[in-house]
Amino acid sequence: MRTLFHSFANYAARISMKLLFGCVAHVRVLKRGNANQDGGFLLAANHISHFDPFIISSVVRRKIDWMAMAEFFLLPVLGFFLRAVDAFPADRYRADRKTIRTAIQRLKQGRIIGLFPEGGIRDGPRSLLEGAPLRPGASTLAHISGVPILPCVIVGSDRLYSKKSWLPLRRTPIWIAFGNPIPHFPNLEKSAARACIDRELAAAFKILFAELREEFSLTSDDLPHPPRERIASDAPKSLRPFGRPLRHVAAISVDSLMCASMNLVQSRHRLHARSRDEMERYVTECE
Repeated sequence: MRTLFHSFANYAARISMKLLFGCVAHVRVLKRGNANQDGGFLLAANHISHFDPFIISSVVRRKIDWMAMAEFFLLPVLGFFLRAVDAFPADRYRADRKTIRTAIQRLKQGRIIGLFPEGGIRDGPRSLLEGAPLRPGASTLAHISGVPILPCVIVGSDRLYSKKSWLPLRRTPIWIAFGNPIPHFPNLEKSAARACIDRELAAAFKILFAELREEFSLTSDDLPHPPRERIASDAPKSLRPFGRPLRHVAAISVDSLMCASMNLVQSRHRLHARSRDEMERYVTECE
C-alpha cells in the first residue's frame, strides 16, 4: 500500500509539474538521453533558484529522490508532499548520518539521488559555472556507493522569481544540459578517486555552461542573477509626479517584503560549515 501511494504521489506530482512549468516556461534540453540511463547514479546540478529540482525532475523520465533542507519537512503540508515524492531531509547543523545512510542505500538500490554540490543558491563568482570550488560530499558518496555522477546545468529558472514570468501566455525560457556520466574510479585509492571525480565534475559544469551559451546564444540577462535582483526588476522604473502615489508605495512595500523574505530563505538555504565537516568525516568513516 505504501509503495502504491508513493507511486501515485510521484505520478501526480510529475504531471502537475509538467502542466505548471509547461504553461509558464519553455524548457529546452541538451543531451536528455544522458539522464535516462539505467541504474543508480548521483545527479549533481548547479543551483540558481528554488524551482530547480521541480524543473529538472519534469524533464527526466526516471524519478529523482532529492535531498532537501530538514526545515522544509517541519512544515506539515510541504513535509507531507516531500516525503510522498521520496525526498529526504538533510540537517545542516549536525552530522546527519541518517541522510548519508539513506542516500547510499537508495543509490545501491539503483535509484537516482539529486543534490546541489554548491551547498545553496549561487550565482556569479560563487557559482560552479564560474569556477567556484565544489563542496565536499558528492564524490565521496559516489565512490562509496559505486555509482557514477551525472552533471547537470540549468540556466534561466531564476527568472521565475519575477512576477512578470507568471503572466498568462508569457513562457520564460529555461535551458538544461546533461553531461556524460563521471565514473567512480573503483581502481583508484579513495582519496585519489575523489580528487578525480571532483576535477572532472568541476570541468563538466563549465563545459556544459559554455555549450548552453553557444547553442542558444544566451545573453547576459539570461545568465544567473541573485533572486533579489529578479524580484526587484518588477519595481516601477519611473513615476509621474502626480500619478497614483499610494499604489506606488504599496508596490514598493510588496517588492521589499518579497526581497526580504527571499534573502531570509536564501540565507537559511546555505549549508552550515560545521555540519559539512562532520558529514565529511562520517562519510569517510563509512569507507
